[in-house]
Amino acid sequence: MPKLKTHKGAQKRFRMTATGKIKRGHSHARHILTKKTNKRKRYLDVDVLVADGDIDRVKRMLPYGRD
Repeated sequence: MPKLKTHKGAQKRFRMTATGKIKRGHSHARHILTKKTNKRKRYLDVDVLVADGDIDRVKRMLPYGRD
């Protein structure tokens, strides 16, 4: 059976937790930060779990997980 290819864009954006859940970062946290409040920037810095509707799609793109 041939190996499956990892989606490199997904590999850079998602991380697996030890229990198999998938974490992602927030968008809008990289530039033009001066107009954003400190509270908003703190909120954007915290990783969150991928939505239930997207989990299967992300897992297909990362067939071998991610460290």
